[in-house]
Amino acid sequence: MEHIAPELLMALAGGTAGAAGQHIWASLRGLVRRRPEGGAASGEAELTALDEAADDGDRARKLAEVLVLRAQQDPAFARALDAWRREAEALDGKRTGAGDVHSEFSGGEFQGPVVVSRDIGKLRFGE
Repeated sequence: MEHIAPELLMALAGGTAGAAGQHIWASLRGLVRRRPEGGAASGEAELTALDEAADDGDRARKLAEVLVLRAQQDPAFARALDAWRREAEALDGKRTGAGDVHSEFSGGEFQGPVVVSRDIGKLRFGE
């Protein structure tokens, strides 16, 4: 089982990955809530703790550790968690940040139209 990056868990818990990230975070919550086999730690307490303080790196590391431990003890959970991790990492590559846009205009006379935006895809003018 590959390690899950605490930074990825923090981003998903904090909502910086948008609606898709929220969906992936909810799917992890559902996965963790499944009854663990063989007395393995569930990870629910660690997930809830990170939910309450998404910017806490220690909580994210503890959640990552307990997920790997549970995966080592529960093969069905390991398969599901690996699929979840691949989906989350694919989303993480598309994520662009928390949503802040900062624009500053200076230098005198206004020269023309200005468009300020974020994450809009293709933008075409004058066609």
